[in-house]
Amino acid sequence: MTRSSQYGRVVARATDIGIALVVVAAARSYSSEYDLLLGVLMALCLLGRRRFPGRVLAAVLALGVVQFILEDVPDTPLTSAPAAYDVAVLFAMMSVVHHSRTTWMPYFAGAVVLLATAAGMVGAPPLGIEPFVDAESLLLFWGLTLTVWLTAFALHTRRLYAESQADRAWHVEREQEQRVRLAAARERAEIARELHDVVAHSLAVMILQADGAESVLRKSPDTARSALKTIAATGRDAIDDMHRIVRVLREGAPDSADSGPPRRLVTLDEIEVVAERARAAGLTVDVSVEVGEGVLSPAEEMTAFRIVQECLTNVLRHAGPGAGVGIRLHEEQGTLRISVADDGAGTLAGSGVGGRSGGNGLVGMRERAELAGGSFEAGPRLGSGWHVRASIPTRTK
Repeated sequence: MTRSSQYGRVVARATDIGIALVVVAAARSYSSEYDLLLGVLMALCLLGRRRFPGRVLAAVLALGVVQFILEDVPDTPLTSAPAAYDVAVLFAMMSVVHHSRTTWMPYFAGAVVLLATAAGMVGAPPLGIEPFVDAESLLLFWGLTLTVWLTAFALHTRRLYAESQADRAWHVEREQEQRVRLAAARERAEIARELHDVVAHSLAVMILQADGAESVLRKSPDTARSALKTIAATGRDAIDDMHRIVRVLREGAPDSADSGPPRRLVTLDEIEVVAERARAAGLTVDVSVEVGEGVLSPAEEMTAFRIVQECLTNVLRHAGPGAGVGIRLHEEQGTLRISVADDGAGTLAGSGVGGRSGGNGLVGMRERAELAGGSFEAGPRLGSGWHVRASIPTRTK
């Protein structure tokens, strides 16, 4: 139960009223003229003990002083002192210890009550208060005060611990929500990269093949037929990848057991497949892969393949048929080195691949390399063409 809840506030208010009624009931048992008035005033002060604990303690102690002054009036005492309704002092002290937000107030409140009780042994002659406590009674009062103080301090410590745990739980929940949002953002970025790789590469190959098939349809039917087969194969692979991405968007869990066929495993061998399609589209592609078997994890092979695929896509889009591309992958001291360079089909670098690139492909390649813990750089070559270099640290199997 917390005070912030409606039920907690009702119970807290009921407790305050109950304590005030206890003080009033204790004051009613005395017959002196002002006992009930002082008891009621103390009870009213206790109603604000949670919000103003320090002020309530000061007010109750002041009323106690008035009580003892009136008790020592000559002839007819106007109050009884000490009296049972003086328990209001202990309730007020307990409130300071339990509800105070400062570290020194609980100790100060306990010291004030103990000193006020000890003052009963000497009284206050200037105020007309005679001594009213002997040594035995003082020990009794101090024992009761210390018992109440220790109980209140234990409750105070428990409350602070509960608040710290609640605050910690709140921060953990916020951090969890933040992690979920970051994971969702990473997933969206991954899906965006996948869509870009699938759509951009596949459409670039298919468009160039379609243009080539149209131009040679009558002169060389066999070449046109080969181009159409390449278009069909590229389209089927693109559709398979698109289906997988759509399943991720719908179900939120890629490649789960109940989400249909498993994802097509992409390895470095796929580089030769996309290189062959690029050759069919009119590029001259030279591939060199010098990576031992089992050196790369599946994720690293996927990253390397996507970078090479995006490079070929950019060459197809910006340099066009007739360009030459050199692709080299090799492992060196625990790092996979990727190098892709093209000649731009003789076009100056300022108006070639890099000059007309919208930047999405380069951003995607850079993100893939950095997510794998590697580095990426790309830029125009001297004269014509473009180069891309990436490095990916390999993991020990």
